[in-house]
Amino acid sequence: MLDKNKVRLGIAPIAWTNDDLPDLGRENTFEQCVSEMALAGFTGSEVGNKYPKDTEVLKKALELRNIEICNQWFSSFLLTKSFEEVEKEFRGQLEFLKAMGARIIGASEQSYSVQGQEDTPVFGKKYVMNDQEWDILCDGLNRLGKIAKEEYGISLTFHHHMGTVVQDPDEVERLMKGTDPEYVNLLYDTGHFAYCGADPLEMVKKYADRIKHVHLKDIRPEIVERVKEEGLSFLDGVRAGAFTVPGDGCIDFAPIFKVLEETGYEGYMLVEAEQDPAKANPLEYAIKARKYIAENTGL
Repeated sequence: MLDKNKVRLGIAPIAWTNDDLPDLGRENTFEQCVSEMALAGFTGSEVGNKYPKDTEVLKKALELRNIEICNQWFSSFLLTKSFEEVEKEFRGQLEFLKAMGARIIGASEQSYSVQGQEDTPVFGKKYVMNDQEWDILCDGLNRLGKIAKEEYGISLTFHHHMGTVVQDPDEVERLMKGTDPEYVNLLYDTGHFAYCGADPLEMVKKYADRIKHVHLKDIRPEIVERVKEEGLSFLDGVRAGAFTVPGDGCIDFAPIFKVLEETGYEGYMLVEAEQDPAKANPLEYAIKARKYIAENTGL
């Protein structure tokens, strides 16, 4: 069983309101989202597009519900923008996260990403970096991670993601080997590993010492197969229901939880399963996920 004093549970607002597909959950308010998170039994949240930008307003709303911000997505463009430009945006987000008491920032390299392109197949169309681009990315992440840790007390974790330049196991391996564990670690996402054909259990065993944040995401393999066969985009897959909460898809999370327990994982495990809330009621699925996690971890 995982230690309640070391591991906390959160859930992402993307189940209520989708940042990449604003029509999904347009009707759901910020207040409904965070209230239902609390009602389902979660204490952590990442940042959604409807969250107040004013930290004092956000703090008050979250404190009323005993929820805290544990991480926020950061889109880096180290391959296509100057480092100075990326650094400025990064620092702005770090200021916000520090004010909110968060200790993690989750970066994803969005240069040449097809994840947000609704007319581009997610399989077979992703950009592949050359050696020079790998050097630029790894060096840039090391520099950003140093800033985050030494100036803000925040850890940079890298989010491997479908449709981006770091998607497949060999790309994650190269990134981990090319970055300094002092400044860059892994945001381990079960769903994105399973989606690209990797074994999430094998990946958690391999990178346990680099994992600083966990996304618990399940997949519906029949939908992923359809995405592949029909040449659908990543966002088409989201609309079709490729993702779901732990316990509702095909991933066996029990051995994954066991590895995290045995390797002394500390931090947040966050349910992140973007679905169409009109088809998958966010509160219902949040409760389903919370129950499954409790049964398999004791948390």
